[in-house]
Amino acid sequence: MATPNYDGRKFRVLSNTDNGDSGPGTVFKYRQNGDTVWATYEGGDVAFGTLLARVRPGGGLSMRYQHLNRKREFCCGMCESELEVLPDGRYRLHERWQWTEPLTSAGQSTIEEF
Repeated sequence: MATPNYDGRKFRVLSNTDNGDSGPGTVFKYRQNGDTVWATYEGGDVAFGTLLARVRPGGGLSMRYQHLNRKREFCCGMCESELEVLPDGRYRLHERWQWTEPLTSAGQSTIEEF
C-alpha cells in the first residue's frame, strides 16, 4: 500500500468505549507531511486537543494524544489505529487506545472521515 494521505481530512467519532472523552460531537482535523501526521480535535467532552503520529506500514497510525476536557483536566495517552479505506475513498480508523494520564485504562474507538 502506498503511504496514505491524511492531509486535510476531517473525522468524527462513530463509536467509543465509555471511558473515552471523544464522542459524536468531537471533530478531528488532520494534517500530514511525509510519514508525520498531526491533528487538532475538539467538541463534546473535549475542550481542545492535539495528536502527533507516524504512518505505519499498511497505512495505520501510531500516535500520542493530549487534550483538556470540559472539566479542564489534562488527559494524555497513546493509540494504534488501523486504516480502512471505504469504497467511496473516505478513511475509517479502528483505534486501540490507552490512557497514560490521569487514568491508565484502555479502550477502542472508530472514527470516520466526513
